Amino acid sequence: MICSICKKGETSVVDSRPAEDGTVIRRRRQCICGGRFTTFERVQFRELIVVKKNGRKSSFDRDKLSKSIYIALKKRPLDTETIEKFITKISRSLEELGQNEITTNNIGTMVMEGLKELDPVAYVRFASVYRNFREEKDFVQFVDKLDVYKKR
Repeated sequence: MICSICKKGETSVVDSRPAEDGTVIRRRRQCICGGRFTTFERVQFRELIVVKKNGRKSSFDRDKLSKSIYIALKKRPLDTETIEKFITKISRSLEELGQNEITTNNIGTMVMEGLKELDPVAYVRFASVYRNFREEKDFVQFVDKLDVYKKR
């Protein structure tokens, strides 16, 4: 494993333990330079290809998904472990669909539905980017639909 600090490949594992309900292995590593860092091992069931709105295709990137979710949850009262479990749940759900190709629409919808339950503010934040809100009225219409949803 290459050290994230000195960029050399002489690291050793100091500690290993299961994380995220046993679906991930967390390894604490130390380099000969003295630097310490953490890595995570996850099972990858299949290689997923993401089909974008313009038709372009790219490999599924868990880090990209993670980054967008962390942005939506910024300054929200959720701990890192809860967020990581949520990201893992979304990734697993995508893999369990049994499809090699998945659209950004499917991914976005899945994330929105999960955020709706996890944190309503993050749900609106994510939706504003995902649905490309341009004006204040877009937010108002979206939130009004939420209120109607809750009254049912």
